[in-house]
Amino acid sequence: MRHNPAPVKKRAVLYIVLFLVLLLAGITGFPGNNILRYGFRIFLYITIGEMWNLLSGYAGMTSLGQQAFIGLSGYSLALATTKYGLPFPLGFVSGLIISFAFAFVLSFLLLRIDGMYFAITTWVVAEALGTLFMSMTYVNRGAGMTITATPYPKIGVLYVMALILCALSLVTVVELLKSKLGLAVIAMKDDKQAAEATGVNVKRCRRIVYLIAAGFTALAGSLFFLNKGTIYPESGFDIGWTISMVFIVIIGGSGTVAGPIAGSVIYVLLSEFLAHYPGWSNIILGALAILMILFCPQGIVRLRRRIS
Repeated sequence: MRHNPAPVKKRAVLYIVLFLVLLLAGITGFPGNNILRYGFRIFLYITIGEMWNLLSGYAGMTSLGQQAFIGLSGYSLALATTKYGLPFPLGFVSGLIISFAFAFVLSFLLLRIDGMYFAITTWVVAEALGTLFMSMTYVNRGAGMTITATPYPKIGVLYVMALILCALSLVTVVELLKSKLGLAVIAMKDDKQAAEATGVNVKRCRRIVYLIAAGFTALAGSLFFLNKGTIYPESGFDIGWTISMVFIVIIGGSGTVAGPIAGSVIYVLLSEFLAHYPGWSNIILGALAILMILFCPQGIVRLRRRIS
């Protein structure tokens, strides 16, 4: 029985039309600055959520230290624009290169360990980076750094950049999962020994996935701090980044492409609402995550599929 490509083509056309509509909204600024700010945050959280989901949900590499790449890219952007007077696109490139190189070197350690030890090691590395930057005079220690750009991009430009990055991250994940590498990644999560026995180069596959996740997370971090205009060690290397990624994937659905999309929308809207209750925001988000784990561990996306 031949596969009918018509539904796939229709879906692809629908996604392209949706992308163009969202792109037009950013170019024209028609929805207004507040809506564009919501969209900006949603697109960036989708990006980092998809990357964490690729690591944990598909490859079985649960990282608690993805904030390392957010902090490195943010400081690279600040140094490039403030200390060296470079345009912010070159700051993005420097942040990507530094984060990519750091991830590559770190991967030689991380690929030797699995499970809980992998998660703890990534968290310890991120915390060590935060402590290092807190004590470095070169980056103003705990006083932080400003990010300069002339002219400074308006929210419409940032929105478009975040949308393009989000689209690229989604396409990358979808195409990777359809490739031989994607099949190998899923196989090694289910049974690493069995995957190795069938000829899968587990270390190579894990390294590629880790580098892809680091690269996209770094670019998202640059955009986050370009919008914010300042960076501090406690904001760049905050464990809160990983907490948000975990929440997004748990709520939306681990091991699905659509899960982080749904989770990001819910997370951003909830965060905006709970900003009025600073003492309760993390408690409420944590309680929701626990309830999802207990009563709907498959996430909203899979629950909707089961109901329909």
